[in-house]
This record gives sequence, C-alpha cells and structure tokens, in this order.
Amino acid sequence: MVSPGRVWQALAEVFTDFQWTFIPEALIFCLLIYFVFKTLAENNAVKLIPVYILCVLAVGVLAVFSTNLDANTFYLFFLVLSLFFLFLFSMEIKRSIWHAGKRTAKTVSDSPARSTAVAAKADEYVAGICKAVLSLSKSNTGALIVLSNGNLPKDIIESGVVLNAKISNQLIEGIFIPKAPLHDGAMVIYGDKIQAAGCFLPLTQRDFPKDYGTRHRAGIGITEVADVATIIVSEETGIVSYVKRGEITRYVDSEGLKRFLKEYYWKEFNAEGKKA
Repeated sequence: MVSPGRVWQALAEVFTDFQWTFIPEALIFCLLIYFVFKTLAENNAVKLIPVYILCVLAVGVLAVFSTNLDANTFYLFFLVLSLFFLFLFSMEIKRSIWHAGKRTAKTVSDSPARSTAVAAKADEYVAGICKAVLSLSKSNTGALIVLSNGNLPKDIIESGVVLNAKISNQLIEGIFIPKAPLHDGAMVIYGDKIQAAGCFLPLTQRDFPKDYGTRHRAGIGITEVADVATIIVSEETGIVSYVKRGEITRYVDSEGLKRFLKEYYWKEFNAEGKKA
C-alpha cells in the first residue's frame, strides 16, 4: 500500500519533471472521454456515463494507492474500457460519420428546385405508407414495419426476402394479407425503398401487458438494439402504434402517423441537404 506522503510526492514530480509529451497524452485522454460521453448521450445511453466514470476513477485510485498497479496499467485499462463503450455503438458511429461526410460533400445539384422535388417525393412516401397502415388497421390486419437508417444487421435483412421495391400502399397491403407468405414477418423500409419483407426481429425481454403479442414485442425489441423506429398494427384490435428507442406510443391516429413518418423522412433527406 502506498502512503499518502508518497502520493503527494508523485503528484509534485509530475510538475517538476514536466515533459512536453504530457500535452498530447492529456489531449488524447480528454478527446477519448469526450467521444465516449458524446456517443452515449446521442444514443439514449446516458445511464452508462456514471458507470464509465466510476470504472475509470476506481482503477485510477487503485493505480495511485496500490503497489501492484502502475500508470501504464491504468492507461491500458482506460483505453480498453473507452474502446469497449465505443464498440457498443459502432453502427451508430459509422452512420454519423457517413452522414457527416455527405453533408460536407454538397454539390450544385442540391439546388432549391431539387430540394422541393425531394420534399414532394418524401410526402408521396408518407402518404403511401399512411394509406396502407390505416387500411390495415381498418381491416384488423396485423403488420410490422421497420423504418431503417441503413444500420440493421445483415442477418436480419437476410432472414426475410430482399425486395428493394418502390414504396406503394398496394404492395404494403399485399404483403400483410393474412396467409400470404411474408405476412408474419417484419417489413423493412429504408428511405424510398421497401428493402425486405418477412424478416425476423429480436424480441424485447422487458415485461409488458398480456395484450402485447409477438408482433409488439418484436417491434419494441428491434428498437432496443438498433437505431430504428417501427410501426405496429394489432391483428386483434387494429390499434396503430409506433416505437422509438424502446418506447411505444399506442392509439396513433392518421395525423400522428403522418408526423411520425415526416420526422423519419426529414432525417433521411436532411442528411444530404435535400430538405430545408
């Protein structure tokens, strides 16, 4: 066990034996902490920040007062711990970098006229999806639609049938017709395409009321492991719900559904400067 006097002496030596290499080391240390905090905050994982801080402080205190741990061990632990937290959200980080790249690579094609045309297309997609969902609700036809940001695991897409088809209310309704080959799985919409249908999704492990069947549990579960949103139509009641980050909103009417979809398409097209 290191005595308090030896600790103060070591701290004093940091300043008396100052080296210029300390500056880049401190900058890297601070930048890594900043990126971990930023990543956790942007991905609805703020509760993990205290865990991260406590782990760093605990090992730091051990490194100071214990003779079995040195500064190099602490730095290694800090680096591994930080990379672990960043790895948890690697898909989200990759998407953020991709979108940032697209924002900085604007060209003359991003004109006001083009923006208006893209906005009109987005409204067309919103109208088509809304019409299909409300029709399915009226006939008590179960449906599960995932609004993807292109970050769904490959195995989820490949668990269904890849379509890459143009969005239309007729196609959406046709896929979810009872006893149709793909009606039991989830449909994945990515931007202006129906990417796949009949996909299998992970189920949430949280407790929900008994009237939340497999379709609801899957619609919630996928939003807990990926940055996506889902629309659910209950087969028993026709109730329309949407889910974001594991939180479900039920009894959604046509206006609420339009707002929800416009928010999704705003993010999709804004990444390329195509919406004001």
